[in-house]
Amino acid sequence: MATIKLTNTKTRRKEVFSPIDPTNVRMYVCGPTVYDRAHLGNARPVVVFDVLYRLLRHVYGADHVTYVRNFTDVDDKINAEALRRQGAGTPGTLEELIRGRTEETIAWYHADMDALGALRPDHEPRATEYIPQMVAMIEGLIASGHAYEAERHVLFRVRSYAGYGALSGRSIDDMIAGARVEVAPYKEDPMDFVLWKPSSAQEPGWDSPWGRGRPGWHIECSAMAQELFGPSFDIHAGGIDLQFPHHENEIAQSACAYPHGEFARVWLHNEMLQVEGKKMSKSLGNFFTVRDLLDQGVPGEVIRFVLLGTHYSKPMDWTAEKARQARETLSKWRDIVSGLEVSDRPYEEVVTSLGDDLNTADALSWLHTLAKSVAISGHGGPRFLASAQLLGLLRPEMGAWHKPPIVGRAGQSLEGVAQAAKGTVEWTLAGLSSHMANLQLESKKSKDFSALDRLKMQLRSAGVEVRMTKHTIELVPGPDFDPAKIEALK
Repeated sequence: MATIKLTNTKTRRKEVFSPIDPTNVRMYVCGPTVYDRAHLGNARPVVVFDVLYRLLRHVYGADHVTYVRNFTDVDDKINAEALRRQGAGTPGTLEELIRGRTEETIAWYHADMDALGALRPDHEPRATEYIPQMVAMIEGLIASGHAYEAERHVLFRVRSYAGYGALSGRSIDDMIAGARVEVAPYKEDPMDFVLWKPSSAQEPGWDSPWGRGRPGWHIECSAMAQELFGPSFDIHAGGIDLQFPHHENEIAQSACAYPHGEFARVWLHNEMLQVEGKKMSKSLGNFFTVRDLLDQGVPGEVIRFVLLGTHYSKPMDWTAEKARQARETLSKWRDIVSGLEVSDRPYEEVVTSLGDDLNTADALSWLHTLAKSVAISGHGGPRFLASAQLLGLLRPEMGAWHKPPIVGRAGQSLEGVAQAAKGTVEWTLAGLSSHMANLQLESKKSKDFSALDRLKMQLRSAGVEVRMTKHTIELVPGPDFDPAKIEALK
């Protein structure tokens, strides 16, 4: 069995992963608040921890791994959007508008993450489906002295948990000095956080011992994890922005509610994303969603490749050049594995890289090396394909964007190429590739490469990638392919 080592945020050490029960490996990842489209930064943890899910399934067996990622479908931003729609005259009650917005956003999220090749988790609990469990957990915290009711709010008493701050490595007093905390007269301590809050007539609410209200954000994940996994499970993951206060608060309330359990043994956090070297923000004009990129013609597989090119623990930079290179690489790899059946044995080098703290960057480096070997020797293609698919790449359902190259060989006539597609752009490219192959032979004899170079430049200006070898020339339509310019070359 392959060894997996993960850097545990809580211990700040790389540790050999040893599941509580190898026949029931459990991973919880914090999911989205469903009020709008997922931006590119939201996609990074989805893709990163999707690879971890695939690795765990590979090592322990698909039937022995359970992956949970929640939906937060009760939130002030969701309420605000529903109220905006109601004010704009959208028919329906507020509850119906809230439900409609969350259903719409969840559908968007699924479509966008599917496009990135992410497997659906085994469970996708919604916060609104677990309100009774949250109420019961809060009641237990009050009974044990870890929470208190004040002015229809219920708050967690932070200083009642001695281990608070272990995940983020800060003391409570440091947190108060350096963080923005909500100051409220009903709080015993500035760091105490809300477990339950009252709802107005314009807000969704549920009956509780403390009046009609709704849960605080942090209690949601604790209650859902407890219900689905019990008091102890293996991995809890999410973006570094969730480390404090969300994950810190999860640990505190869960440890106090279920002191006999461990909650999560291993904590993983991915670093933030930048765009062209700058923090992504609307004010800088570099903020975009996954759907924006997909609608611009960037394939989901290309987005996935770029996101995996940087180790999850390091900030990553999205650039247009990285996307271009990723598309070119994936196109070549898809040509290499065209028509091959996938093996059930990925290369050990790739598995070892992923097992070393999910080093996707190193795994991709190995794939580059292996691709060259397969292209030269013609051997190992099925195992190369299995290795790429372990990272969620080169899967058949992800390849609709890829157009196989049009290959021309010296001596082929235009009439002898792609007769079935005569009159189409593909037929024209086939003829041009054969014409270029003949020009290449003539140029070598005459030492005059001007005609060949001129045609090559014209093709590139039309968005066609030209791949030349000693015996063949491949013409591959790229993302900027312009059929009109090709027709003009006929």
